[in-house]
Amino acid sequence: MLNFFRAASLLEGCSYLLILCVSLGLISREFVFAMGMAHGVLFMLYVVLSLLAAHKQAWSLVIWSLIFLAAFIPFAFVLVEVFIKKELQKSLEGTLP
Repeated sequence: MLNFFRAASLLEGCSYLLILCVSLGLISREFVFAMGMAHGVLFMLYVVLSLLAAHKQAWSLVIWSLIFLAAFIPFAFVLVEVFIKKELQKSLEGTLP
């Protein structure tokens, strides 16, 4: 589950940065509709997978809220990536004999 959430987080964060590039004029406005639709789908996937991961990992409401808020801050997906990587390492250490 965490690997799916990790992939969704990276894709959603990159799509958000692409939309910001359109706002800054770095990418042509003719791609707004396609990028907006893709970002919307990725954002919904991010929220659903974050809820499922939070339930499975028994994260507190505070942790989930911070992960949710990271979707609105540019480059915050990098911090989420670091957090998920640490969670994956913890879960791997727990399964080793």
